Amino acid sequence: MVGKRLPYTPNSQIKSALRRLWLRSRERASAIKRDKYTCQRCHRKQSVAKGKEFKVEVHHKSGIENWQELYKAIRQHLLTNPDDLETLCPECHKSEDF
Repeated sequence: MVGKRLPYTPNSQIKSALRRLWLRSRERASAIKRDKYTCQRCHRKQSVAKGKEFKVEVHHKSGIENWQELYKAIRQHLLTNPDDLETLCPECHKSEDF
């Protein structure tokens, strides 16, 4: 049985897309490179050696406490009501973007 499709993008899908963006971000890559692929607490180094695989992660020191604000901003400015959207060809769309 397939569930009913929501008329809007669920928060879980927004969070997943933001996570994919974060995992490919230059800011995240810069932090890992700066810290030489090493945990800053236990000093364990990332490894890709077979049987000894170990990955480091990047942590936001101040945390991310504003998920609801992020969802609200994305819905307000990007995933807006379909009545506020129009379909354009690439050339017309380019002339509309700043």
